[in-house]
Amino acid sequence: MSIHSVRRECANLAWDNSIPPALHVKSGDEITFDCADASNGQLTADSTVVTLEKLTLAGFNPVNGPVFVDGAQPGDTLQVDVLRIENPEWGWTGLFPGFGLLADEFPEPALKIWKLEQEGFAWFDEKKGIKVPLRPFAGEMGVAQKKKGAFSVVPPYHTGGNIDTKHITVGSTLFLPVEVEGALFSIGDGHAAQGDGEVCGSAIETPMKVTVRLSVRKDKPYTKTPHFSTATADTPSGEYYCTTGIDSDVREAMRSAVRNMIDFLVAEYGLDRVGAYILCSVAGDLRMHEVVDMPNYVIGMMMPKSVLGPSNEV
Repeated sequence: MSIHSVRRECANLAWDNSIPPALHVKSGDEITFDCADASNGQLTADSTVVTLEKLTLAGFNPVNGPVFVDGAQPGDTLQVDVLRIENPEWGWTGLFPGFGLLADEFPEPALKIWKLEQEGFAWFDEKKGIKVPLRPFAGEMGVAQKKKGAFSVVPPYHTGGNIDTKHITVGSTLFLPVEVEGALFSIGDGHAAQGDGEVCGSAIETPMKVTVRLSVRKDKPYTKTPHFSTATADTPSGEYYCTTGIDSDVREAMRSAVRNMIDFLVAEYGLDRVGAYILCSVAGDLRMHEVVDMPNYVIGMMMPKSVLGPSNEV
């Protein structure tokens, strides 16, 4: 195993399989990415709402990479183990006119600068005792599509991208479908905390150093959209395995998430499709993970690992 790093300067504003790799690594290598925040450094701890009027939105959501992983071929799965995350002591959350789930009801810009406490929380309102627990993660993680051309970094795709899923934090594992040789993995969009949906359009956005291990998997051919396995039992149901559905039609995204979980349960647990469908209904949690980065939605079907017995791999 080797350890590598990708500098902040190796950032792109599109997913494009023609972008030359910033780095070549072997399967199982660790890479540390030094990522700018979603504003690409345009916002700082000293920014005010006036700063929003001067932003260049076209520069938002840079991703570091791409990283070419030796041995990755179309049809394989790229396993991304999130090992370490470092972020500074500040972050921001903004409202941008025309963006967010309730954009029509909140037309004015707004900006909140957060102080991230070492104790693992950020005060929303200290006088009222309202604080937000910190659970940092990278909102953008993905691989290149087989289609040629530049694809925006704003929406999520079946190959990952701006999936903005808060459960993929340190100790979690993400699985991505490989469509091009080398996978061409990129990452960015650091979040210190976020709720499911990211409904106003931004989380606690922050620069981030994130270390991941990239491994090629030949044994998960059913991975057609991002899957992930959580590693911290911080919910009543404990740890989860999650499949996702990503589509511009929220109903189709939900159907895809459930269909992908059925495929996983059939492949890993030997269930028949009817039994897997029933298990999804009685034990799975269907959740909206990301709903604001149009045109696509990210829906997750989350299966508690406590429900499942031994399998080949989760």
